[in-house]
Amino acid sequence: MKKILMVLLTFMVMTVLVACTEGVETDNDANKEDKVENTTESDQSTEEVAIEEEKEEVDKEEEEAKVEEDKKEEEKVEEENNETMEQQQAVKMAEEYLAYTAFSKTGLIEQLEYEGFSNSDATYAVEKLNVNWTEQATKAAQDYLDYTAFSKSGLIEQLEYEGYSNSDATYAVENISVNWREQAVKAAQDYLDYTAFSRSGLVDQLIYEGYSSEDANYAADEVGL
Repeated sequence: MKKILMVLLTFMVMTVLVACTEGVETDNDANKEDKVENTTESDQSTEEVAIEEEKEEVDKEEEEAKVEEDKKEEEKVEEENNETMEQQQAVKMAEEYLAYTAFSKTGLIEQLEYEGFSNSDATYAVEKLNVNWTEQATKAAQDYLDYTAFSKSGLIEQLEYEGYSNSDATYAVENISVNWREQAVKAAQDYLDYTAFSRSGLVDQLIYEGYSSEDANYAADEVGL
């Protein structure tokens, strides 16, 4: 009888232990699931916050840009209201000159001064205009070639003489369509139309003007020397 009771007691204890163990495992699994769910919700929340912050930053930048644009417009209006009649005339004349032919910035200021405007008013007018001086240099380069022959280096030097920067002058000359050998031939013929040359004298003159030795000798051949 005692043996049977001991067996039953042992069985009951084991049953209780198994139940407790399963309960602990169930609780652990539930805790793990809760933790994963909480982590996922936390990640989603962090991503949403980041997106919202990015949107706010973009909105802020757009607002600042608009404020800056409005400020510039107000300054422009105020500046126009404060312009003297002389400055208005200088601006008008600068626009007319640019509509007629190409100018460098310094060249246009000098031209306005030649027309009788003060340096300050001429400078004010030229700086007020929205001008791409590189485009002006390119236009001037083409105008020069339509008028007379130039070597590549000679044309760059001429543009610099007119007030264009070396970078604008170089860009202009390298971005127009021109055959420098044909320019050498044209220059050679112009020289012969003006005065007499020996072959070597003509070749030396062309090289002095910036043409390569090959182009200079080719040009001498083409004009019959």
